[in-house]
Amino acid sequence: MVYVIVVYDVQADRTPKFLNYLRQYLVHVQNSVFEGELTEGNVEAIEGTLESMLEPGESVMLYRMSSEKYVTRSVFGDDPMDDQQFL
Repeated sequence: MVYVIVVYDVQADRTPKFLNYLRQYLVHVQNSVFEGELTEGNVEAIEGTLESMLEPGESVMLYRMSSEKYVTRSVFGDDPMDDQQFL
């Protein structure tokens, strides 16, 4: 498993397309930010799909960590990840 953080910057009217796609795999933690644990195969599939969805002037950044234990996360206010413990 690989822990990933995905950040995207796309035209406002296209945001729902990316939001709906990424919600299938990851937790939506903030406007254009998702995170979670995936298989390597899912990461490769997501990378290919996201790249094909992009239009000129748009971008996606995917950060990989070998494990969530290598991520130090500080949250101020409500943590969207708290809801995920009940899935």
